[in-house]
Amino acid sequence: MELVKPDFEGIERAAEALRDGEIVAYPTESVYGLGVDPFNNAALEKLYETKARDTSNPVLMIVSQPRHMHRLVGSFSDETRKYMKAFWPGPLSMLFPVGAELPELLIGPHKKICLRMTSHPVAAGLCTAFGGPITSTSANRSFENPAQSPDEIKMEGIAVCIDGGIADSTPSTIYDPETGQVLREGAIKRVDLVNASF
Repeated sequence: MELVKPDFEGIERAAEALRDGEIVAYPTESVYGLGVDPFNNAALEKLYETKARDTSNPVLMIVSQPRHMHRLVGSFSDETRKYMKAFWPGPLSMLFPVGAELPELLIGPHKKICLRMTSHPVAAGLCTAFGGPITSTSANRSFENPAQSPDEIKMEGIAVCIDGGIADSTPSTIYDPETGQVLREGAIKRVDLVNASF
């Protein structure tokens, strides 16, 4: 695993690896994430194999700007837009209806995808340098603790890691704004979503 600094050169090197179909580790506002090009099915398969993750369990994605969403999502409600405005960028991952022909490995059982706009400058910079969305599943094998630093990433198969120091250990919250269901309570608490004032 090649370790690079969280500067322009390091982020560009990681973006190049993504374009080559490789797996990249990077810091997020919660834990270290693993990124691949979500439109590269071979890269997605490599990601699932590296994590020993069940292929029926889709990984979430991050974007750095709204225009990156257009290739991913279909139409969504005004209610969803309210949550986007209130909590993005930030550690709220939301479910959206699929609006494009995406690899099945990204699509959940209800034909939805999980997506957030990241607030972490390195993760956002990587999306911007890559020019689109990337996956953001935690940098660990399934059923192991998420990595909070590059030293804790013990998996084979990762081409590049952007060293952003120690990350916060709190994962993002996963929320379905259409149903009001909190699938995972993390950095944003259930009560904050329920009591959000728009």
